[in-house]
Amino acid sequence: MATIEESIEVDVPIRVAYDQWTQFEDFPRFMQGVESVTQTDATHLHWKTKIAGVEREYDAEITEQHPEERVAWRSIDGKTNAGVVTFHHVSDTSTKVMVQIDWEPDTVVEKAGSVVGADDHRVKADLAKFKEFIESRGSATGAWRGDVER
Repeated sequence: MATIEESIEVDVPIRVAYDQWTQFEDFPRFMQGVESVTQTDATHLHWKTKIAGVEREYDAEITEQHPEERVAWRSIDGKTNAGVVTFHHVSDTSTKVMVQIDWEPDTVVEKAGSVVGADDHRVKADLAKFKEFIESRGSATGAWRGDVER
């Protein structure tokens, strides 16, 4: 199992950063390789990805979610992965977003990429795109403020 840990500080209030992160269907706007995310209900997502020419689909479940604190998930079929995104108040206008992802590379290319840190670089680049996206907007495209207990 490979683990990725990355963080970034975004110049928006914690509510704005969190609210945007709950708009899963907008992920293709700032995550390379994510073709689409469809939220099928409050706690289930269907993902379509295309990374290094390999297309995959899988379902994921939100396992814990608390406004302005955290969103945690795990895959329930397909590609094995799980993770958590946490939000940390830095100031009234700044938030630290931290991502931890555990995933199982299964192809030779994925295993090699993980060894050389390609997965870490991809998440870091996606967080930079998230920063650019949310700071340029100044507000979230929507919000879901519900709680999902662990």
